[in-house]
Amino acid sequence: MGAPAGTTSRPPARERLRRAAVPGVPALVMLVLGLWRLDRGGMWRDEAVSFQVGRRTVPQIWHLLHDVDAVHGLYYLLAHAVLAVHPGEVALRLPSVCAAAATAALVAELGHRLLGPRAGLWAGLLYAVTPMAGHYAQEGRSYALVAAGATAATLLFVRAVRGGAWRAYGVVLGVTCWLHEFAVLLLLAHAVSLALARTGRRVWRGWGRAAAAVVLALLPLALVSRGQSAQLAWLRTPTAETAGGLLRTFLGPADSVYWVCLALGCLGLPRLVGRRGEPTCAGVALPVTVVPPLVLMLVSQASPLYVDRYVLYALSGAPLLVACGAERVAGAAERLWGRRRRAGCRPLAFPAFTLLGVAAVALAVFHQFPLLRDDRDPGARADDLGAVSRAAGRELAAGDAVVFLPAAMRNVALTYPGPFRGTRDVLRVAGAAESGTLYGREAGVAELRRRLARLDRVWVVGDRRLLGARWVPRNPVERAKLTTLWQQFTGREEAVRGMATVRLYVRPVSARPPSAPPRPGRR
Repeated sequence: MGAPAGTTSRPPARERLRRAAVPGVPALVMLVLGLWRLDRGGMWRDEAVSFQVGRRTVPQIWHLLHDVDAVHGLYYLLAHAVLAVHPGEVALRLPSVCAAAATAALVAELGHRLLGPRAGLWAGLLYAVTPMAGHYAQEGRSYALVAAGATAATLLFVRAVRGGAWRAYGVVLGVTCWLHEFAVLLLLAHAVSLALARTGRRVWRGWGRAAAAVVLALLPLALVSRGQSAQLAWLRTPTAETAGGLLRTFLGPADSVYWVCLALGCLGLPRLVGRRGEPTCAGVALPVTVVPPLVLMLVSQASPLYVDRYVLYALSGAPLLVACGAERVAGAAERLWGRRRRAGCRPLAFPAFTLLGVAAVALAVFHQFPLLRDDRDPGARADDLGAVSRAAGRELAAGDAVVFLPAAMRNVALTYPGPFRGTRDVLRVAGAAESGTLYGREAGVAELRRRLARLDRVWVVGDRRLLGARWVPRNPVERAKLTTLWQQFTGREEAVRGMATVRLYVRPVSARPPSAPPRPGRR
């Protein structure tokens, strides 16, 4: 029925403002937290790879993807475009910050669509203040972008189930899977949501066609990346403790926040199934939270593939599930106040419940603030290549011989080349970009020994665990480096930064080869 003559069908300005605030406020909070101390002054190894690969030409990136990191190819092209504007670590991280802010807004919109504006606001804010979301918002890798794409796909999934088109859902999820192929596990989560919603055949057919298109589009990338699976040889089989740790990370590392969120999440579980053909908030949130990590952990029992960042996108379901429980508590409180109103007492106003939820999220921020603050320190990452490069700058001089052990430590020089200008990378035979590798090509075992035999002193930028014999590398070249250093050199002064060291190795006088006798002069 149309609007009466002389009136407009647009909602009043106040209602539009409230409608925009539901996704807008969480996005703003996430943006502020993401920008807070974004310039940490150092990149860790994976960010450094994004930085140095992103600065290559497109043909050089394409050359690299034939042998390694095909799964990150689309992200490297995005990094290339961003770093072409401004080649700095802050610029590298800005897409992740924006993607995290978009994810917070999308989580809020999902909650609004499935449960109402109040629950949507709570869910979006809870996502924004979760330390895991803030961690990857400040990282120059693809994971925050994957989370945004997966959450957008879930929102389009809900819209399509309710009668929308499936094409947009398939396109968004397909592009997201090309950012990281493990996002394809979201299809299984959505299948569980369809089963819980007891949808009809028409919906299943529409979803099935979209899912088939996503899988077919992903197939070339999956085949190429399978041939590069040796990159994941460092992964370990996940355990029950791994699953428990992920749950705590999703709900909040601080004990007080974790137990409250866990209780609220459990309160939201009874609403898994709603009216036939209608997905519920819990029916969407629980599969998104549980199915992708669970499937990846189960597959990893046979072939380890699991890392928590690979399923960051599953985090979006956790605050929705907590909001389901919080909305149930708020509904019970409203009914109680309604009975008191009928008994002659003044009820608590509706906005008060919304503000109570916002205050609870603010309390969660207070409890987790030390975690959020410490995460902005470069030492919170696995390593800090910026600090290693500064240590090298204090020790190295022009003409010094340098060896990287393992070769991946050359990432320091590729990302922060300043301290290494004028030094000699004695084992490198081809640069990283021209050889189509991440760290360049090095001499073989025989040539390596010949080159090191000519040196009396060499600086080693290496992994302390490797130099301390805590593990033995499988690569024969790395083993030859280690053996030669142990047998022919003695370690002297060093600068240690976390698990990395810049150490001088000197050949003892007794181990030096005899000098050649002088040539007889002419008479």
